[in-house]
Amino acid sequence: MTPIPPRPRLVDAENLPAAPRQARSREKRAQLLAAGLALFGEKGYETTSVDAIAQRAGVAVGSFYQHFRTKRQLLLVLMDQLIEVLEQLDLRPRGAASIRDGLRALLQSAFTRDLAYAGAYGAWREAILLDASLAPRQEQIEHWTRARVTRVFEMLLQLPGARRDVNVPVLARLMDHFFLDLLGRATRLAPSELEPILESVTDLLYHALFVDAAQR
Repeated sequence: MTPIPPRPRLVDAENLPAAPRQARSREKRAQLLAAGLALFGEKGYETTSVDAIAQRAGVAVGSFYQHFRTKRQLLLVLMDQLIEVLEQLDLRPRGAASIRDGLRALLQSAFTRDLAYAGAYGAWREAILLDASLAPRQEQIEHWTRARVTRVFEMLLQLPGARRDVNVPVLARLMDHFFLDLLGRATRLAPSELEPILESVTDLLYHALFVDAAQR
């Protein structure tokens, strides 16, 4: 099995203000993060201002700077939370009526969790173009997510009916890029649009990884 490296910790090198201890301060910080996430999804990164985030959160601008030195730091915290959510996702194939159903359930579970942070990832992709120092962190994220996708495919290929000639590294790279791109565009997709996409991806992956019953 492909080893999965430790997850990227995007805020370790950041000089963040000290974490609040009082419940009221923790609540304000959470409000600022929620406001930033919402505005990033609505307006993108560049056009979202600190003032707008504070106003949406219902706090004074000075309160923003008690918790984050810059808008960039707030985005990094949101991205770190997204990675933590991804880390907690159970990648093991689960029992289902069919292998395809199990694969569909895994994709649904992953995207349900990811979609909560779709605004942050869309803003992150924009921020990378504006701030070259973020590019190495994106490389860390992609290295980590690709290893996780590879592990999923390797586990699936141990199931009955799996193909024996799958180029797992290439398939994992392609699908990792697709999943990240879909997450970046998710705020512009209605739920009615996302469901057919997940259905099509399920069919694509199933036929890429497993031999059709008629051919066995």
